[in-house]
Amino acid sequence: RGRVLPVGGIKEKVLAARRAGIRLVIMPKRNRKDLTEVPAPAKKGLEFRFVETVDQILPFALAEAHNGTKRRAGKRTKRTSNRPALKPS
Repeated sequence: RGRVLPVGGIKEKVLAARRAGIRLVIMPKRNRKDLTEVPAPAKKGLEFRFVETVDQILPFALAEAHNGTKRRAGKRTKRTSNRPALKPS
C-alpha cells in the first residue's frame, strides 16, 4: 500500500517542469535510471527527489511552505497558435 510506481515519459515531464519554472521534481525511485535520457542542460537548476512511498512525498512538497519561501509560477508566453482564442460565453 502507498507504493509510488514508475511512470513513463520522464524526459518530457522534466522538460515541461523546467518550462513551467518548477525547481523541485519528485519522482518514483524506480525512474531514477530514466534521467539519463534527459539532456544535462535541461536538468541544470532542478532538484530531484526520489520516493518509494506516498508518505515520503509530503515532507518534500511542504518543505518550502515550512521554510517560508514561495515558488514562482512559470512565465506566461504569447500564444503561438493561429486559432482564435476562445471567447467567454
